[in-house]
This record gives sequence, structure tokens and C-alpha cells, in this order.
Amino acid sequence: MNILILGGGGREHSIAWAVMQNPKCDKLIVAPGNAGIAQIAECADLDILNGAAVVNFCEGNAIDFVIVGPEAPLAAGVGDRLRDAGLLVFGPSGAAARLEASKSFTKEICDAAGAPTAGYGHFTDAEAARAYVRAQGAPIVVKADGLAAGKGVIVAETVEQALAAIDDMFGGEFGDAGAEVVIEEFMEGEEASFFVLCDGETALPFGTAQDHKRVGEGDTGPNTGGMGAYSPAPVLTDAVAEKALEEIVRPTLKVMAERGMPYQGVLYVGLMIKDGQPRLVEYNVRFGDPECQVLMMRLGAQALDLMQAAAEGRLAGCAVNWADDHAMTVVMAATGYPGAYEKGSEIRGLAECPEDSFHMVFHAGTGERDGRIVATGGRVLNVTARGASLAEAAGRAYGMVDRIDWPEGFCRRDIGWRAL
Repeated sequence: MNILILGGGGREHSIAWAVMQNPKCDKLIVAPGNAGIAQIAECADLDILNGAAVVNFCEGNAIDFVIVGPEAPLAAGVGDRLRDAGLLVFGPSGAAARLEASKSFTKEICDAAGAPTAGYGHFTDAEAARAYVRAQGAPIVVKADGLAAGKGVIVAETVEQALAAIDDMFGGEFGDAGAEVVIEEFMEGEEASFFVLCDGETALPFGTAQDHKRVGEGDTGPNTGGMGAYSPAPVLTDAVAEKALEEIVRPTLKVMAERGMPYQGVLYVGLMIKDGQPRLVEYNVRFGDPECQVLMMRLGAQALDLMQAAAEGRLAGCAVNWADDHAMTVVMAATGYPGAYEKGSEIRGLAECPEDSFHMVFHAGTGERDGRIVATGGRVLNVTARGASLAEAAGRAYGMVDRIDWPEGFCRRDIGWRAL
């Protein structure tokens, strides 16, 4: 089977790593890829938001199966163009991708499904949004309605912070994503990520993880795209997962199918859990990043079989075979992230890190320059390890971090602290 993965981050590196372990994979191309992906697969310079260009590329390279990594191509309908051309695709339609592309759409679906989530208001006018915040008080959560690369969510501790966030969003800080705003009740509890594979009808639980959104240790400082993650998430017990399936996921899938947009792909179910009761924080229509890295580290080759089954509509007969193990990924980011940061600094010591089924450094924002690996993004490396316990996985991950020579980078030293 010839496989194309769309994307160029740590998530796509980990998917490529897992796919390459499966003997079904004859040829793997990743577009656009990165310096780490280039070490294990062919990379292609391709505009992954251009459906026609992706279709032409697939036809020219005899691609059998396309795995769409990031949300932007899904929201742009690239999956639809590929399916129209007769290709097998892992990822939802453009219509179904609105579950991530529009937070107000998700709230509307939750209302129809009776899924427990935060109370909210949806605004296209800044003054009405401000009045709502003043009436509700703080803490309160202000979200850009559209896609903002994981950064369009402000947890405001005070009314003043919330009003400033509203001004920033309507003022264009997040571009078109902030043209509409959703303001939500602040939910108390512990947050965790629940991943479910869907084929339009069947929902198959695909693993749990907990990530660390804040830049600083002890979960302090501004939100980021994620500074690390671990799997499984102890707070997401079997009982809580089953409750989330029954009360949130399956009712959502039923409403989506009834509206003519059956959901196929992976559904990232962000949950807030308090006293054993899950409530929906958000849906994403792709694997989380960096949660994907710990899931792929634990699943290995079977990840491809399960993604193919979801794309072919035959999840009903499938099961995920989990080992009794744990995985952790530590994000190494450029100093200054999530604010301004320098690009182009050299990363040394990667050759000193082991690469096997217990240790991998997945590249997120890297490039190659004159034979050297350099940082090209904010989140740059995902140092990932597996172990019989979370403590063992953490020891292996931080052992690799200590071998990497990159003075211009930093990481959190407390990933997994809740569970540890």
C-alpha cells in the first residue's frame, strides 16, 4: 500500500513512525514533512490546502491511502476532493470538520445531542460580548470561534482580562478566527483527552492522554499548543470513558449522521472531569499534538490497521490491543514561545538519543541546513518514551532531553506531575 500523510509536525512524524512499522506500508510520502520525517520517509513539497493539487499528486504517485494530519486541510474540504477522486481517506468531510472549525457549531450540535458541556454565549458583536461578560463575572473562558492553531482560547481570571481578550479577538489578533466569539462558563475539574475512531456509524475508543497547555511549570503562564503529554490519563477511568461515550460521543455522532454529515476519522474529545462526571470542553477533528505522539508510541504498527478500518467503514469488528504500559512526550520549544522567538538555531546531540520502540525524538519544527538540524518553529522537538510505569517513561524521556544540546530551547521539567 502506498500511503500519503499530509502535515509536517510532530504529530505527523509520530504517525509516519507508526505506519512505517506496518508491513502493509510499501511506500510512504509525507507532505511537506520536516527534517526528522525526512530521515524515515520521502518528503514532498505540496500545498496541502489545495485539494486539486493533492489529488494530482496522489494520481501521479499511485497513492492508495491518505492520512490527513492537521485540521486546516480537513476544514478546507481536501478530504472531500480526495474521496471524489476515488481515494481512501482518513479524516472527516469539510462539513463534519466544522466540529473543530466552528466552536458555535459544536455548541449547536451539543445542544441537539443533549451532551453535557459549559454554558455559553455566541457573539458577532464586541459590545454584546462585553455585556455578557459583565453579567456573568469571572473566571470565564473566551474563545475565538474559528481555527486559531490552538491559541484562540483565553481563560480569564478577571472580568478585565476577559474584556481585553474580547477586544483582541474582535481587533483581529486571531484573524478571521476571531470574527465571532464564544464565551463559556469556566468549568472546574481535571482536563483530559479521549480519542475515538469513527467510521460514520461505529465509535471505537482509541486511547486517553493528558496534555499540558500552559507554558510554565505547575501549569502556569499563557496557553500554548501543548508542552507535553502522557498516556494513559488516570482521571479518564473506564467508567468515565464509558459515560463520555454514552452521554457525549454517540449522541453527537447520531446528530451528525442525521444532518447528513456522518463523521469519519478520529474524534478528539476534550473533557473536563469532576467527581467522575465528564463534560465536553471541545472537539478536535484530528489527533492532538502532542497527545498523538504518546498514542503512536504505545500503539505502533496497529495504528495503520485501525485508521484503515475507520476509512473503510469496518470498525465494528475491530479492537485496540493495548499493552499495560505508559508513554510520555516532552516538548522542547524555542525560548520565547508562545511569544516571539528566534528561528535558525542549531540543535546538536540528536544522534546521541536512542531510536527504538521505547525512545523516539519526533520533530515538530525543524529543518536541515548544510547537514545541520535547525529550529524552524516554536514547538520544535517532541522527546518521547515508553515504559512499564509513567515514572519509567518520564526517566527515559528526560534522559534524552539531557542529551540534546540546544541552548536556545527550553522545556517543562514537570510533565505528568498530576499522575506522578
